[in-house]
Amino acid sequence: MQLLMSGIEDYMLPCLNKTFLGFECMGCGLQRSIVLLIKGQFVDAFIMYPAIYPMLFLFVFLIFDRFTTIKHGEKAKLILAALTLLVAVTSYIIKMFVH
Repeated sequence: MQLLMSGIEDYMLPCLNKTFLGFECMGCGLQRSIVLLIKGQFVDAFIMYPAIYPMLFLFVFLIFDRFTTIKHGEKAKLILAALTLLVAVTSYIIKMFVH
């Protein structure tokens, strides 16, 4: 498993925003956070990219909603998407002004 993870880390895409403009984008850390989740390092994944868990929950809900009918599913999708965006924006602002 460790060999597979080191192989995945070799093929991560660089952040074009950081490369060309010199500062991170709102998605910086997402790829590394996913790798940390796969490795089972759940706290480190959250620290790397706090929106990983609302985003993961949203994707699981979207897959589940695809195959079943969920009462108020559209409203739930909207709320989950808004929560994911809120966490991503808030963590980005904190990262930019605190670090």
